[in-house]
Amino acid sequence: MRNGVVAHKLITWYQENKRSLPWRTTKDPYKIWLSEVILQQTRVAQGLHYYHRFVEQYPTIQALAAAKEQDVLRLWQGLGYYTRARNLHKGARKVVDEYKGVFPSSFIELQKIPGIGSYTAAAIASISFGEKIAVVDGNVFRVLARIFGIDEDILSNQGKATFFKLANELISQEEPDTFNQAIMEFGALQCVPKNPACEVCVFKKQCVAFNNDLQAILPVKAKKQKTRKRYFYYFVFSKEKKILMRQRGEKDIWQGLHDFFSVEHEKPFTLEKLIKENPALRHIRKSALKNVSTVYKHVLSHQTLFATFFELPWDEKIQTHGLVKYKFFSFKQIAALPKPVLISRFLKDRGYLK
Repeated sequence: MRNGVVAHKLITWYQENKRSLPWRTTKDPYKIWLSEVILQQTRVAQGLHYYHRFVEQYPTIQALAAAKEQDVLRLWQGLGYYTRARNLHKGARKVVDEYKGVFPSSFIELQKIPGIGSYTAAAIASISFGEKIAVVDGNVFRVLARIFGIDEDILSNQGKATFFKLANELISQEEPDTFNQAIMEFGALQCVPKNPACEVCVFKKQCVAFNNDLQAILPVKAKKQKTRKRYFYYFVFSKEKKILMRQRGEKDIWQGLHDFFSVEHEKPFTLEKLIKENPALRHIRKSALKNVSTVYKHVLSHQTLFATFFELPWDEKIQTHGLVKYKFFSFKQIAALPKPVLISRFLKDRGYLK
């Protein structure tokens, strides 16, 4: 199948089937970048709401660069993968500080911005600046693997190189921006992971996967990393209608977000054992507990968290046992803090947040 045929079919299909999305009506690299970052690991239906929120709150890259990181994280709350938000903020500051607020226009130069990898750089370079560089994401891997029958592991360096080379051979020389959006949309709507609409596909006659019943096998992807189980035991200390919380540090999940004092284990523990083994909890009396929650399950990409919350009044005797980084926050202050979804769920369930 000639390269020009693939591009023509994809673009024709796209013009007839594309969804109406706000970032498709602009060439503004800031808004293209924002949409791409939000849609990483996020469905369009959910991401659309966040896109509108960010554009309203930070209409320009200068506005985002001038914001406080905590405010950016708060606006991002609920999307998960918070590194995306932190890099978005760092990237905005770099563009403003080092590029005088003007986005670099090339695929190579764009990758010097924090959080912009090859895929996002290709999207911005092609859509905003017309560079002939192909995007390769999960949708593109799937479409190309099935049409051309490629069985290389898409997670391997060799596999990524193969798909990147092929995508760049196929890209439309006249409409690289439309081609990139077309192939991504084709993978999102037509050539979906399960039950693709093969019978009405424009590549039905040429598709190797369809003609050899390989849709469930292609693309080839290495086995997923095993999911790690983590058990969090949160102690929610309250005093004068305030709750003790802290900002989480680096090198773990939820960096920069706020949660309660916690003890973590790799297996379930009883309250008695938790108190006995942790010096900061030695003065806790079981009779002081106001409430013990059910177990909250929270699933992340490679981790499953199980959280139990113990509510109890603050005891001044506990103050000397390693809680110096914690502060008491009012309910109004807590509502404004960036928090993991898990913490927000608990606070809402208990009526602390609306």
